[in-house]
Parts: sequence; C-alpha cells; structure tokens
Amino acid sequence: MERTSGYRIELALAALILALAVLSLMVGPAALSPRAALGGLISGDGPAGIIVREIRLPRMLLAALIGATFGLSGAALQGLLRNPLAEPALFGAPQAAAAAAALVIAFGLAPATSFAVPVAGILGATVSIGALVAIAGRRASLTVTLLAGLALASFAGAATALILNLAPNPFIALEIAFWLLGSLEDRSSDHLLIAAPFMLASWVVLAASARAFRALTLGEDAAASLGVDVSRTRLMVVIGVALGVGAAVAVAGAIGFVGLVAPHLVRRAVGSDPARVMLPAALAGAALLLAADIAVRLGPAAVEIKLGVVTALIGVPVFLAMIFRERRLLEGAPS
Repeated sequence: MERTSGYRIELALAALILALAVLSLMVGPAALSPRAALGGLISGDGPAGIIVREIRLPRMLLAALIGATFGLSGAALQGLLRNPLAEPALFGAPQAAAAAAALVIAFGLAPATSFAVPVAGILGATVSIGALVAIAGRRASLTVTLLAGLALASFAGAATALILNLAPNPFIALEIAFWLLGSLEDRSSDHLLIAAPFMLASWVVLAASARAFRALTLGEDAAASLGVDVSRTRLMVVIGVALGVGAAVAVAGAIGFVGLVAPHLVRRAVGSDPARVMLPAALAGAALLLAADIAVRLGPAAVEIKLGVVTALIGVPVFLAMIFRERRLLEGAPS
C-alpha cells in the first residue's frame, strides 16, 4: 500500500515539476506564451529562442537540479542520523561551502566561472559534514548533534565575514555579500556545466546508500549485524552531501530550508522508510525551488528578490505548520 502511494506521489511531483518547468520558461521581464516558450526551446529561432535557450533554460535546469540535490541531501542526512531535523544548513554544510567559495572568489584565486569554485565549495562542505559526524559521535543525542551543527555553522559564518572583511577589493566583497543571499539571476549554461556533474555524482553516491538507511532505523549495532558497513555508509553520505551541496552553493549561494522541508512534505505519503523517502524528497525539492524561483521573477520589486530569502519565507511557515499538525496529532492520540 505504501509503495503504491509512493508511486502516485512520485508521478504527481514529476507532473508538477514539468508544469513548473514550462512556467519557468514563460515568466520574466519579457513574458512568453506557452506556445512561444516551447517554440523557442525547440527551434531556438528569433528573440524567443534566445531568451529561452540562453537565459531561462539554464536557470530552470539549475533550479530543478539544486532543489533535487538539497531534498535528496536532507533525506540522506535524516536517514543516516535518524534525526528528523537533519539537513545540510542546520549542520553548516552550505555555510562552509559558501566560505570556501568566497575565499576563492574574494582573493582572485580563480575566476568565478571556473571549476575551482565548486571544488572549493565541495571541500568546505566535506570538512563541515565530516567534522559534524566526528564531533557528534556514533551515539550522539539530538541535543549534541544540533549543538555541534550550530557551532560549525557559526564558525563558517564567522569565516565568511572575515573573508569579506579582508577582501582586497570592496566591490568584490559587496558582490559576494549579495551572492550569499542565494540567487539564480544571470546564471548561464557555463554555471550549469560547472555544477551539474558534481550534483549528478552526489545523487549516485547518496542513492547507493539508500538500503543502508533502512537497516540503520534499527540502530547502528543492529545494522552492522545485518551486514551494513556503517563507517562506509557514513563516509559515502558525507561525500555525497558535500559534492551536491558544495556545487549548488558555489553557483547559487546559500539556499536554506529546502533540504529540511522537502522530506517532511512527502514522508506522510510514502511512510517512514528512509529509503522510500529519498526519491520523492528529491522531486519535492526540485518543485519547491522551481516554484520559489518563479515567485522571485513574478514579484513587483524593481530589483529581483534573492532566492534564499524566498525559500526561507516559504520554508519557515511550512515547517511550523507541519510541527503544529504533528503536535495536534500527538495531543489527540489516546494515552
């Protein structure tokens, strides 16, 4: 029954992503009809073709890829740590990736559109997630895990502030400060080609660990007795999250709450099995970020609102609503 429900929600989310993808190609300063947007995508002729293929298509694909990466990363961390609050931003991965990427950009170590930027972001995210797993330990409580993540996120934020303070060019520092708010504005096919391989690699690495998450629900000792290599699984998740989050942050800046909210949106429909949550969470993350990016472009502001701001404004109320719903269910449950 749960598997049938899982297929249904996956198909529904896939259809929603397709509809949002078409809408993403239509909206912007120069609005296009569905026919003009699809015609420009297929033929590439005329102004519509230039707008769709050169500007909106890379942006749409990046939104879908980044959203799916955050959704999948959040589901993987929740499965590994058996913690419903686990997500990359709560444990400092995006902040560390942003600090490493900002270091490269601010001091001119590499051009902003080179592979060195996502590589730096990946290294930063790897250090953050790896440090979290090492500090929290195998049997860490929820409190210890959250405190460790808070410390790492705060340290990464302080490191970013220090980099901005020491940046030799104040204009670059200002540009980085705006970039840190998260945005897909002016992203091109170059950014897509830089980030996509790392994000796709992260999907493969995280998907390979899905079955281990099912055994980990019984505890690490029980999972080990069932043949799961817990240390290897932990390492694979660290590598997978670092690859995806590091590349995503390097091209789009810090985008929060997608990795936290997406798994919770689908968990009730697919059940508590962490392996079954991963694909729907990725699809939900892609749909969330596509919708947020469309909302950014439909806004009345003369200057485009940053995507990270919109995801926070959407994510916080949604997550609070889920918390209140769970509380009502618990209060209404028979004692």
